[in-house]
Amino acid sequence: MTNLTNKPTSDTDLSTTSNLNTSADFDTSLPNIKPELFHVPDSADFKQTPSTHAPRILLLYGSLRTRSYSRLVVEESARILLAMGCEVRIYNPTGLPLADSTDESHPKVQELREAVQWSEGMVWCSPERHGAMTGIMKTQIDWIPLSIGAVRPTQGKTLAVMQVCGGSQSFNAVNQLRILGRWMRMLTIPNQSSVPKAFLEFEEDGRMKPSGYYLRIVDVLEELVKFTLLTRDHSDYLVDRYSERVETAEELMNRVNQKSL
Repeated sequence: MTNLTNKPTSDTDLSTTSNLNTSADFDTSLPNIKPELFHVPDSADFKQTPSTHAPRILLLYGSLRTRSYSRLVVEESARILLAMGCEVRIYNPTGLPLADSTDESHPKVQELREAVQWSEGMVWCSPERHGAMTGIMKTQIDWIPLSIGAVRPTQGKTLAVMQVCGGSQSFNAVNQLRILGRWMRMLTIPNQSSVPKAFLEFEEDGRMKPSGYYLRIVDVLEELVKFTLLTRDHSDYLVDRYSERVETAEELMNRVNQKSL
Protein backbone atom coordinates (compact mmCIF):
# COMPACT_ATOMS: atom_id res chain seq x y z
CA MET A 1 0.00 0.00 0.00
CA THR A 2 1.28 3.45 -0.93
CA ASN A 3 2.10 5.67 2.05
CA LEU A 4 0.24 8.98 1.55
CA THR A 5 2.01 11.99 3.04
CA ASN A 6 1.48 15.74 2.87
CA LYS A 7 2.94 17.14 -0.34
CA PRO A 8 4.41 20.64 -0.47
CA THR A 9 2.38 23.12 -2.50
CA SER A 10 5.43 25.18 -3.43
CA ASP A 11 9.19 24.91 -3.60
CA THR A 12 9.37 25.32 0.17
CA ASP A 13 11.24 22.43 1.77
CA LEU A 14 8.62 20.99 4.13
CA SER A 15 9.44 18.28 6.64
CA THR A 16 9.70 14.82 5.09
CA THR A 17 9.86 12.98 8.41
CA SER A 18 6.38 13.85 9.69
CA ASN A 19 2.92 14.76 8.44
CA LEU A 20 2.89 17.51 11.08
CA ASN A 21 4.72 20.57 9.82
CA THR A 22 5.72 23.38 12.18
CA SER A 23 5.73 27.05 11.34
CA ALA A 24 9.50 26.88 10.97
CA ASP A 25 9.08 24.57 7.99
CA PHE A 26 7.54 27.06 5.57
CA ASP A 27 7.08 30.70 4.65
CA THR A 28 4.52 32.22 7.03
CA SER A 29 4.36 35.67 5.46
CA LEU A 30 0.90 36.98 4.51
CA PRO A 31 1.41 39.53 1.72
CA ASN A 32 -2.35 39.75 1.02
CA ILE A 33 -3.25 40.68 4.61
CA LYS A 34 -3.71 44.29 5.74
CA PRO A 35 -1.95 44.22 9.14
CA GLU A 36 -3.87 47.18 10.56
CA LEU A 37 -7.18 45.33 10.02
CA PHE A 38 -5.98 41.86 11.00
CA HIS A 39 -7.06 41.06 14.57
CA VAL A 40 -5.70 38.18 16.61
CA PRO A 41 -8.54 36.72 18.73
CA ASP A 42 -7.72 36.79 22.43
CA SER A 43 -9.56 35.41 25.44
CA ALA A 44 -9.18 38.83 27.08
CA ASP A 45 -11.62 40.17 24.48
CA PHE A 46 -14.41 38.31 26.30
CA LYS A 47 -13.73 39.63 29.79
CA GLN A 48 -16.42 42.10 30.76
CA THR A 49 -19.25 42.42 33.25
CA PRO A 50 -22.12 40.26 31.92
CA SER A 51 -25.60 41.66 31.37
CA THR A 52 -28.05 40.81 34.12
CA HIS A 53 -31.40 41.37 32.40
CA ALA A 54 -33.60 38.41 31.48
CA PRO A 55 -32.68 36.79 28.14
CA ARG A 56 -35.12 37.95 25.45
CA ILE A 57 -36.41 35.05 23.34
CA LEU A 58 -38.74 35.30 20.31
CA LEU A 59 -40.66 32.19 19.26
CA LEU A 60 -42.00 31.58 15.74
CA TYR A 61 -44.32 28.76 14.64
CA GLY A 62 -45.36 27.56 11.22
CA SER A 63 -49.08 26.74 11.08
CA LEU A 64 -52.34 28.70 11.09
CA ARG A 65 -54.57 25.79 12.08
CA THR A 66 -56.88 26.26 15.07
CA ARG A 67 -55.13 23.34 16.74
CA SER A 68 -51.62 23.97 15.52
CA TYR A 69 -49.11 21.57 17.03
CA SER A 70 -46.14 23.77 16.17
CA ARG A 71 -47.92 26.56 18.08
CA LEU A 72 -48.59 24.21 21.00
CA VAL A 73 -44.88 23.28 21.09
CA VAL A 74 -43.98 26.97 21.04
CA GLU A 75 -46.44 27.75 23.85
CA GLU A 76 -45.05 24.90 25.95
CA SER A 77 -41.54 26.16 25.16
CA ALA A 78 -42.51 29.66 26.29
CA ARG A 79 -43.65 28.30 29.66
CA ILE A 80 -40.34 26.49 30.10
CA LEU A 81 -38.34 29.56 29.08
CA LEU A 82 -40.28 31.72 31.55
CA ALA A 83 -39.40 29.20 34.27
CA MET A 84 -35.75 29.58 33.22
CA GLY A 85 -35.94 33.33 33.81
CA CYS A 86 -36.42 34.50 30.22
CA GLU A 87 -38.66 37.17 28.77
CA VAL A 88 -40.56 35.71 25.84
CA ARG A 89 -42.66 36.84 22.90
CA ILE A 90 -44.63 34.61 20.54
CA TYR A 91 -45.29 36.02 17.08
CA ASN A 92 -48.70 35.18 15.55
CA PRO A 93 -48.27 34.93 11.75
CA THR A 94 -52.00 35.22 11.03
CA GLY A 95 -52.43 37.99 8.48
CA LEU A 96 -48.76 38.13 7.46
CA PRO A 97 -48.68 38.63 3.66
CA LEU A 98 -46.45 36.67 1.33
CA ALA A 99 -43.00 38.15 0.95
CA ASP A 100 -42.86 40.83 -1.78
CA SER A 101 -46.67 40.88 -2.18
CA THR A 102 -46.62 44.23 -0.36
CA ASP A 103 -43.93 46.45 1.15
CA GLU A 104 -42.36 46.30 4.57
CA SER A 105 -44.68 48.99 5.96
CA HIS A 106 -47.41 46.35 6.43
CA PRO A 107 -48.31 46.23 10.17
CA LYS A 108 -47.66 42.48 10.49
CA VAL A 109 -44.24 42.86 8.86
CA GLN A 110 -43.36 45.73 11.18
CA GLU A 111 -44.55 43.74 14.19
CA LEU A 112 -42.32 40.82 13.19
CA ARG A 113 -39.26 42.96 12.52
CA GLU A 114 -39.61 44.87 15.78
CA ALA A 115 -39.84 41.57 17.68
CA VAL A 116 -36.74 40.25 15.91
CA GLN A 117 -34.75 43.37 16.79
CA TRP A 118 -35.93 43.12 20.41
CA SER A 119 -34.82 39.50 20.74
CA GLU A 120 -31.45 38.06 21.78
CA GLY A 121 -32.36 34.51 20.76
CA MET A 122 -35.09 32.71 18.86
CA VAL A 123 -36.98 29.43 18.64
CA TRP A 124 -38.28 28.35 15.23
CA CYS A 125 -40.78 25.47 15.13
CA SER A 126 -42.36 24.25 11.90
CA PRO A 127 -44.52 21.33 10.89
CA GLU A 128 -43.02 19.16 8.17
CA ARG A 129 -45.20 19.30 5.08
CA HIS A 130 -44.28 17.42 1.89
CA GLY A 131 -40.80 16.86 3.33
CA ALA A 132 -40.12 20.52 4.04
CA MET A 133 -40.97 23.42 6.34
CA THR A 134 -44.32 25.10 5.74
CA GLY A 135 -44.86 28.12 3.56
CA ILE A 136 -45.94 30.31 6.49
CA MET A 137 -42.73 29.42 8.34
CA LYS A 138 -40.61 30.39 5.34
CA THR A 139 -42.64 33.56 4.80
CA GLN A 140 -41.84 34.77 8.30
CA ILE A 141 -38.13 34.23 7.74
CA ASP A 142 -38.31 35.81 4.28
CA TRP A 143 -39.67 39.01 5.84
CA ILE A 144 -36.66 39.23 8.18
CA PRO A 145 -33.93 41.12 6.29
CA LEU A 146 -30.22 40.57 6.71
CA SER A 147 -29.91 44.29 7.41
CA ILE A 148 -32.14 47.24 8.26
CA GLY A 149 -29.98 50.26 7.60
CA ALA A 150 -26.85 49.72 9.65
CA VAL A 151 -28.56 47.13 11.88
CA ARG A 152 -28.37 43.39 11.21
CA PRO A 153 -31.37 42.12 13.16
CA THR A 154 -30.43 38.43 13.34
CA GLN A 155 -26.63 38.43 13.18
CA GLY A 156 -24.97 36.91 16.23
CA LYS A 157 -28.25 35.94 17.92
CA THR A 158 -28.90 32.40 19.11
CA LEU A 159 -31.38 30.03 17.50
CA ALA A 160 -33.02 26.73 18.44
CA VAL A 161 -34.86 24.73 15.76
CA MET A 162 -37.76 22.32 16.26
CA GLN A 163 -40.35 20.54 14.18
CA VAL A 164 -43.54 18.55 14.56
CA CYS A 165 -44.48 15.58 12.39
CA GLY A 166 -47.85 14.12 11.49
CA GLY A 167 -46.30 10.68 11.13
CA SER A 168 -42.97 9.07 11.93
CA GLN A 169 -40.06 11.16 13.14
CA SER A 170 -38.27 13.17 10.49
CA PHE A 171 -35.65 15.90 10.44
CA ASN A 172 -36.17 17.55 7.05
CA ALA A 173 -37.71 20.74 8.45
CA VAL A 174 -35.09 21.26 11.19
CA ASN A 175 -32.33 20.67 8.65
CA GLN A 176 -33.79 23.38 6.42
CA LEU A 177 -34.21 25.71 9.39
CA ARG A 178 -30.55 25.18 10.25
CA ILE A 179 -29.54 26.26 6.76
CA LEU A 180 -31.67 29.38 7.08
CA GLY A 181 -30.22 30.13 10.51
CA ARG A 182 -26.72 29.98 9.10
CA TRP A 183 -27.76 32.16 6.18
CA MET A 184 -29.20 34.69 8.63
CA ARG A 185 -25.81 34.65 10.45
CA MET A 186 -27.30 33.22 13.61
CA LEU A 187 -25.62 30.99 16.21
CA THR A 188 -27.74 27.86 15.84
CA ILE A 189 -27.31 25.60 18.86
CA PRO A 190 -26.32 21.92 18.32
CA ASN A 191 -29.42 20.40 19.98
CA GLN A 192 -32.80 20.21 18.25
CA SER A 193 -36.25 18.65 18.65
CA SER A 194 -38.49 16.64 16.34
CA VAL A 195 -41.85 15.44 17.70
CA PRO A 196 -43.35 12.52 15.71
CA LYS A 197 -47.12 11.91 15.63
CA ALA A 198 -47.58 15.20 17.40
CA PHE A 199 -51.33 14.69 17.63
CA LEU A 200 -50.67 11.98 20.24
CA GLU A 201 -48.38 14.15 22.40
CA PHE A 202 -50.86 16.78 23.61
CA GLU A 203 -53.84 16.79 25.93
CA GLU A 204 -57.17 18.27 24.85
CA ASP A 205 -56.32 21.48 26.69
CA GLY A 206 -53.17 21.89 24.57
CA ARG A 207 -50.66 20.95 27.24
CA MET A 208 -47.90 18.55 26.21
CA LYS A 209 -47.88 15.11 27.80
CA PRO A 210 -44.82 13.90 29.72
CA SER A 211 -42.54 11.91 27.40
CA GLY A 212 -39.03 11.65 26.08
CA TYR A 213 -40.00 14.24 23.45
CA TYR A 214 -40.97 16.69 26.18
CA LEU A 215 -37.67 16.08 27.94
CA ARG A 216 -35.82 16.75 24.68
CA ILE A 217 -37.59 20.10 24.32
CA VAL A 218 -36.49 21.04 27.85
CA ASP A 219 -32.92 20.06 26.90
CA VAL A 220 -33.03 22.20 23.75
CA LEU A 221 -34.34 25.25 25.61
CA GLU A 222 -31.84 24.87 28.44
CA GLU A 223 -29.05 24.79 25.87
CA LEU A 224 -30.50 27.83 24.08
CA VAL A 225 -30.58 29.87 27.27
CA LYS A 226 -27.01 28.87 28.14
CA PHE A 227 -25.72 29.83 24.69
CA THR A 228 -27.66 33.10 24.83
CA LEU A 229 -26.18 34.02 28.20
CA LEU A 230 -22.74 33.01 26.96
CA THR A 231 -22.79 34.99 23.72
CA ARG A 232 -25.23 37.90 23.95
CA ASP A 233 -22.67 40.37 25.31
CA HIS A 234 -20.16 39.31 22.65
CA SER A 235 -22.37 38.88 19.58
CA ASP A 236 -20.89 41.90 17.76
CA TYR A 237 -17.37 40.64 18.46
CA LEU A 238 -18.14 37.05 17.44
CA VAL A 239 -19.45 38.07 14.01
CA ASP A 240 -16.85 40.79 13.34
CA ARG A 241 -15.19 39.77 10.06
CA TYR A 242 -11.84 40.66 8.56
CA SER A 243 -13.34 40.81 5.06
CA GLU A 244 -15.94 43.34 6.18
CA ARG A 245 -13.35 45.45 7.98
CA VAL A 246 -11.35 45.58 4.74
CA GLU A 247 -14.43 46.45 2.71
CA THR A 248 -15.46 49.19 5.15
CA ALA A 249 -11.97 50.70 5.14
CA GLU A 250 -11.86 50.68 1.35
CA GLU A 251 -15.31 52.28 1.12
CA LEU A 252 -14.22 55.00 3.52
CA MET A 253 -11.05 55.59 1.51
CA ASN A 254 -13.05 55.86 -1.72
CA ARG A 255 -15.43 58.39 -0.19
CA VAL A 256 -12.56 60.50 1.15
CA ASN A 257 -10.79 60.38 -2.22
CA GLN A 258 -13.99 61.43 -4.04
CA LYS A 259 -14.44 64.42 -1.71
CA SER A 260 -10.86 65.51 -2.37
CA LEU A 261 -11.36 65.65 -6.14
